[in-house]
Amino acid sequence: MGRTKIENQITNFLEDLEVTKGRTSRTIRNYDFYLRRFASWLKEQKVNSPDKLNLELIRKYRLWLNRLRDNKKEILQKSTQNYHLIAIRSFLKYLAKHDIESLVPEKVELARLPERQVAFLEGSDLDSILEAPLKTDTKKVIKFRDKAILELFFSTGMRVSELAGLQRDINLKKDELSIRGKGGKIRVVFISKQARYWITEYLKLRKDKNPFLFIGHDKAAEARDKEVIEAKDYIGLTPRSIERTVQKYAKIIGINKKVTPHTLRHSFATDLLMNGADIRSVQSMLGHSSINTTQIYTHITDQQLRDVHSAFHGTRRDSKPKKNTKKKKR
Repeated sequence: MGRTKIENQITNFLEDLEVTKGRTSRTIRNYDFYLRRFASWLKEQKVNSPDKLNLELIRKYRLWLNRLRDNKKEILQKSTQNYHLIAIRSFLKYLAKHDIESLVPEKVELARLPERQVAFLEGSDLDSILEAPLKTDTKKVIKFRDKAILELFFSTGMRVSELAGLQRDINLKKDELSIRGKGGKIRVVFISKQARYWITEYLKLRKDKNPFLFIGHDKAAEARDKEVIEAKDYIGLTPRSIERTVQKYAKIIGINKKVTPHTLRHSFATDLLMNGADIRSVQSMLGHSSINTTQIYTHITDQQLRDVHSAFHGTRRDSKPKKNTKKKKR
């Protein structure tokens, strides 16, 4: 069987994401996976044209997704099922924009998810993980690199992919940096004195020509760098390598819960809000397109408000309410 009309439109949609929307290759790859899975399922239902899509088909597909097992024989998480539905809605919006008859995208509803829990570090745990690299028995260049990475995460609230893509020619004379985030959007982040100092100290130890800000310094990485000098096919630390680095230091200082680069991003946002920053400013610094995403932090500040109320409100009054001891007049 040849390609269906739906498969052809999916290809057009993905090309539009790349050319018009400027989405990253990773985003396009994910949308491709979700939509090809949907198209394959539609083929089994003998549906090959966008105008045949309807709510009953979406209902059946959601049921199929809910019963699907992954490679580990486990059911798909609700959030993963939602990623499939988000891709379908985006595809339907593309069809509507190009006047191609199909299902109205707003009719595709997402599954309700449990309230998202925000993991963050504060107090002694935060101080300990930021200082951990300097207390390890490893090469100086690795100590300084990892110290710079952790300080930069907490200073800027960057995503791990954003940090991994940084080039070493950043202007450290300024306390701000423009980075390209999700959807190719540019935003400004602010570099603390600590982060700037440790990046500078780390770069003083670098003798290579690799343009990436953070690179590997083990024997395998150094051997690879020698091979790519002529080809100029340099690579930096991958997001996964940086995730392992953060997890390593959390383990070293004895933090039992899972700590990731995103935990440090949460710590950055939480620190700002608990010290009086408004949520719109935090939204801008995090690069969230919607304020709804930033509002996952509000329950943290709500707790802080409770603590403030308890500590400072009505302190001149007795903790226990007084009973009315006056006798009623007869």
